[in-house]
Amino acid sequence: MNDQPKIHAAPAVQPPFAEPGVPQIRNINWAGTWALYAKEVRRFMKVQLQTVWAPAITTLMFLIIFIVALGGSGRTVALRGEAVPFADFIAPGLIIMGMINACFANASFALMVGKVQGTLVDYLMPPIAVGELLFALVASSVTRAVFVGFALWGAMALWPGVHVTPAHLWAVLWFGLLGTSFIAFLGVLTSIWAEKFDHGAAITNFVISPLALLSGTFYSIDRLPPLFQAISHANPFFYIISGFRYGFVAAADVNVLAASSVLLGLNLVLGGLCYTLLRRGWKIKA
Repeated sequence: MNDQPKIHAAPAVQPPFAEPGVPQIRNINWAGTWALYAKEVRRFMKVQLQTVWAPAITTLMFLIIFIVALGGSGRTVALRGEAVPFADFIAPGLIIMGMINACFANASFALMVGKVQGTLVDYLMPPIAVGELLFALVASSVTRAVFVGFALWGAMALWPGVHVTPAHLWAVLWFGLLGTSFIAFLGVLTSIWAEKFDHGAAITNFVISPLALLSGTFYSIDRLPPLFQAISHANPFFYIISGFRYGFVAAADVNVLAASSVLLGLNLVLGGLCYTLLRRGWKIKA
């Protein structure tokens, strides 16, 4: 009889790191994407008086000025043969215009400030893929736009003589998402290209603001000469504002399906361009 004690082999200890060439994070890094998204949201929420409430109040001033100056005596605007009260016509355009400005400001800030302050490595070192980085930046910018939009909508809903009850909620959500996503991609593209704050300010002053103001926010393009109507149809902001306005007043300057197709195509093009530039590291990696 063998009286020798049995020796049990110690369980194999798993190495704390994966073998070289074997990825530890497979598919989508949800934790890393959420962490970057939350970081970007906390960044603008820490100064929400400047990033959310200030643009909302500034845009609300436009509503007050235009209603007082032009909205009296029962003035209406003709949209595809339908008479829409001027206050109800201008309110949705101002809401989405405020969302556009806030969305672009947020998206064009992240990578650009990293270049200026030398903290760009904080975006490049974490183990997240290019698509996850782009998604977090775009989603946080859309979130800021939604906050500004709700602030404006709440203020306008309490304003006497202004009706902002959605007629087609799906159109408000759909065109709000497509419009702000397009602007967020445009902001990320600007952030990739810009090397200092002057570059971002130049795009805001000479591209974003003119396109937003000349997109039919304050007027119907049916009253413009044919040449300027054609120019308006070449402005992507026109489709954002027309589709978003349709969600509130059930009338628009353009076919809603065509506007949706244009914006969807622009989102795919700009999203693919941003992804390609980020992956190549253009103006980001040495």
